[in-house]
Amino acid sequence: MERRRVPQIREPAVAGLFYPDDPLLLQQQIEGLLAREAPASIRPKALIVPHAGYIYSGPVAASAYSLLPPWRDQIHRVVLLGPAHRVAFTGIAASSAQYFATPLGMVRVDHEAMNSILTSPLVHLLDEAHRDEHSLEVQLPFLQTVLNDTVGLVPLLVGDANPRDVADIIEALWDGPETLILISSDLSHYHDYHTAQHLDQATSAAISQLNPDAIDYPQACGRTPVNGLLYAAQHHKLHATTLDLRNSGDTAGSRDRVVGYGAYAFS
Repeated sequence: MERRRVPQIREPAVAGLFYPDDPLLLQQQIEGLLAREAPASIRPKALIVPHAGYIYSGPVAASAYSLLPPWRDQIHRVVLLGPAHRVAFTGIAASSAQYFATPLGMVRVDHEAMNSILTSPLVHLLDEAHRDEHSLEVQLPFLQTVLNDTVGLVPLLVGDANPRDVADIIEALWDGPETLILISSDLSHYHDYHTAQHLDQATSAAISQLNPDAIDYPQACGRTPVNGLLYAAQHHKLHATTLDLRNSGDTAGSRDRVVGYGAYAFS
């Protein structure tokens, strides 16, 4: 008898750490965060969202995700790029997994879209980079809540790469309104509250002005995918809207050493 092939699943690595591992508690937390946001009429082509633990960056991330429910039937694919924190590599790491799992269920990987960029010398399969990484994973429960469960995911981790080359990959996956580009990035790290405010306001201004030349690594851990998006946004003549700008001293924790969070929509 032929053995049934078991789909390859990327299991959650930070459930119970960055967000609840209990499905009911997780759903309640996300819905509570989204409920605090006033409805907005922006139809985003792309978003930048933070990726810390939900008690820290969840309120800021919710300001971006709250834009998506009106468009859930139109969005069929999410191209998700974030920085690699745990494994060093050159280029962009794709995943061979067929599904990414969270306590809320499975998110299907869009391998047709993934395969279309694996021909690029910049992109290669590197499951090791994805295994313990949080920058993409923490976005998935939000996406599972605000979009339909049929949405396809293109999960890409960015290592040592030129932002213009990253922009080329984003362009290759740009497509029409059915595709959402999602960049996962925090802002400054471990400064005192007022120093962080000053740095993050400058970074936020650069994002609003679509000015990648003004953003370097100390200003955003996802600087490379952020700047890749800014180059693509320039090309498509998009407008950037700042949705929220805070740090962990505003949401949870002390103000001695904070991490900055910003949420931005591009339309």
